[in-house]
Amino acid sequence: MNITVNPAPPFRSAILSGQPFEVRRDSETLAVTRAGRLALQLNVAAGAEYWLERAPATPQAQPPALLRGALLAALEMLSATDAALDLIRLHAGQWPELKEALLQTGIARAGGAALTVSPSMLWQLPEPWLARAPALYPQNHVRSGERWHPLRPAKPQGYVYQRFIAWLGQSFSLRVASVERDVHTMHKWMNDPRVAQFFQEEGDLAFQRDYLNGRLADPHMLPLIAEFDGVPFGYMEVYWAQENRLGPYYAAEDYDRGWHVLVGEQAYSGGQFISAWLPSLMHYMFLDEPRTQRIVGEPAASHQRQVRNLERSGFAALKDVDFPHKRATLVMLMREKFFGKRLWHPSPKA
Repeated sequence: MNITVNPAPPFRSAILSGQPFEVRRDSETLAVTRAGRLALQLNVAAGAEYWLERAPATPQAQPPALLRGALLAALEMLSATDAALDLIRLHAGQWPELKEALLQTGIARAGGAALTVSPSMLWQLPEPWLARAPALYPQNHVRSGERWHPLRPAKPQGYVYQRFIAWLGQSFSLRVASVERDVHTMHKWMNDPRVAQFFQEEGDLAFQRDYLNGRLADPHMLPLIAEFDGVPFGYMEVYWAQENRLGPYYAAEDYDRGWHVLVGEQAYSGGQFISAWLPSLMHYMFLDEPRTQRIVGEPAASHQRQVRNLERSGFAALKDVDFPHKRATLVMLMREKFFGKRLWHPSPKA
């Protein structure tokens, strides 16, 4: 399998519907194009200060959705490629409709002659990373066994999340697993001795079909296939902690979420890929349910290197817990920490 790592490609927006925007920057301008046509241009001043200008040779009237998407692509590029960037000053005097849209979403604040855009608020906006904006599902508590928890929404289908990874020059995507499409791939991955050693779900094709069907039918589980540029490389389960085996081991809150991961293709096990999919998976979980404040995990306590890497990626190791099948370390990541410290950027130590 050939994997190309391009350190400086044109930045592509994460839009899942329609054609993506491309963002290119030089010393004086930030140009946003779509299908080869200029959609928006920002003039670059010193520091993180930008003037939104009418693009040359571009009609004055453009669809508001196109302008909004182009501007979000530019803001995504700026905040995705500069880990130290904590504020963007945007001059948008000629664009009252865009200025009002930014103020309404909450990602910008009026500050004198310019708007101030906060990356930590921008990255909590579902657009453009999610396939669709999440509906705030009404809260109605039900009982599952001994757990009292909110009724969970119906599961999505197809692609749910996408993000362009600048340091790879590739797009990371999550889609809901399908038995018809993915059972053979899952069978190969689960029976790889490297994976079976820790995931412990090896079995024949019928077993894998039942496994996937079971996860799809379970209201508290969401099975996902992870891809780089459309190539499946891993399986990721997202679960609601209240109803999970982990829930009784700590004071689980209604919208806490957890995750299990296997990387099935060894070519994608390197640190540059982990630093892309790990924060992206956390980002998806926080975006998918705005009421989720905490993400938990349960790596094996014996895997000290994995626990240390999770700590360097923003997780706190709280305690060890004893499951029937393993001793695990309970780790937790807070929403406030993820967005406040802009942890979509990889830790240089992780």
